[in-house]
Amino acid sequence: MTTDRTIQGTEEAWEQRELGADADFVVVAEDVDQAAIDEALELQAISIRLQKSLIDDFKMIARLNGVGYQPLMRQVLKRFADCEKKAILRQAVAEVEARRKEQQLKAEAEELRSGTHG
Repeated sequence: MTTDRTIQGTEEAWEQRELGADADFVVVAEDVDQAAIDEALELQAISIRLQKSLIDDFKMIARLNGVGYQPLMRQVLKRFADCEKKAILRQAVAEVEARRKEQQLKAEAEELRSGTHG
C-alpha cells in the first residue's frame, strides 16, 4: 500500500531536495528555439573584446555562484547601467531643485526690495 504524502512547497524543501529531485516526475523538454527565447527576453548578441584575465575572473565568480559567466556578465552590466541611470537622474533632480530654489530666493529678494522701496 502506497501513501501519497504532500510536501510543503517551501524554499527549504527545494534546497533539501524533498521537491524537484524525484526521477518519476522528470519530463524531457522539447527542442528549444533559441531565437524565440532571445526575442522573448529581448536579448541581442554582441561581440566585445575583453582581457582574458577578466573573462577568467567572471568564469570563476560564476562557477562559485552556480551560474554561467555570460548571464553573470549581463547581470553586472545591468546593475552598472541601472546605477548610472539613477545617478544621472539624481543629478538632474538636484540641478532642477537648485534652480527652483535660486528662482524662489530671487523672487523673495525682489519682493523685499519692492516692498521696502514702494
